[in-house]
Amino acid sequence: MKKIPVRMVIVTMFETKVRDGSQIGEFHLWKERRDLNERFDFPFAQQDLYFSSESKILGIVTGVGTAKSAAAIMALGLDPRFDLTKSYWLVAGIAGIDPEDASIGSAVWSSHLVDGDLACEIDAREIPKDWPHGYFALRTKRPLDPNKPEPRGEIFVANKALTEWAYELTKNVVLLDTDRLKRHRAKYTNHPLAQEPPMVHLGGHLAAMTFWHGELLNAWANDWVDYWTDGDANFVTSAMEETGTFQSLEYLDRASLLDRQRALVLRAGSNYTLPPPGTTAAQSMAQEGNGFSGLHESLESLYRVGSVVIDELLKNWDKFEARRPDELAGPFK
Repeated sequence: MKKIPVRMVIVTMFETKVRDGSQIGEFHLWKERRDLNERFDFPFAQQDLYFSSESKILGIVTGVGTAKSAAAIMALGLDPRFDLTKSYWLVAGIAGIDPEDASIGSAVWSSHLVDGDLACEIDAREIPKDWPHGYFALRTKRPLDPNKPEPRGEIFVANKALTEWAYELTKNVVLLDTDRLKRHRAKYTNHPLAQEPPMVHLGGHLAAMTFWHGELLNAWANDWVDYWTDGDANFVTSAMEETGTFQSLEYLDRASLLDRQRALVLRAGSNYTLPPPGTTAAQSMAQEGNGFSGLHESLESLYRVGSVVIDELLKNWDKFEARRPDELAGPFK
């Protein structure tokens, strides 16, 4: 059987059908606006695959969490129906966003992907008084131990040059701003950057299966990303899947089934990672549980920003099929 060549894989994590039959989640804008109307049975993920034979874009909804993302991406990489050897990959999902760095609705390109689950932990009520928290790296003795071991899945680094190319291409994209976003970000009086309109950023990403929230855990997230990136990246976004996705991409790259260096990560802030002044972490978490404060705007940001990169790659496929933008000299460098 001749394999179907895929130029772009759009990786999303969730899609939910609401009462009126419409879809809400990370995939529906891509499916509708990119005419991904050809369905392929795919029992290894949240839903079937969708494809456009014209643009050769393939969309996947992996399911939420590192385990589901790893399993779904591995299954796709091993699927004999598709040729993924020249494919570019765009992970496009919502995220918590650090109000110290950006505002909800903003889109963030990330090349440093840090895992927040592979660790040792002592309950906060039992930690030594001089510890900042009870979370520390495997094969170490205390938080932020300077004798840091070689990572074994604690961090993945996507192609930094390709990420920077994508950022330069999209940094001036105008993002959707709404009265709802303005009202919510105005509450963050102690965080000037959280009060700015949505924009495109570069920043580090933390992937953890636990939906965490609050000032103390936000401090931990900043320390954890700084620790594993040796200070090369600052924590900006938090979600659940990237290290699972990139573990599978790494294994599939070893098998020459795809090029891991063609993968990009774009996250958009659907909610802040800590509450505004006057609100406790528990109160803020409960409010976000009723529906993320910037969900619809963040989904639109993902599409607007990601589409610029996709259009550039497909428009110049005669160049980018063989060589990545970061490998080429001239205006695409």
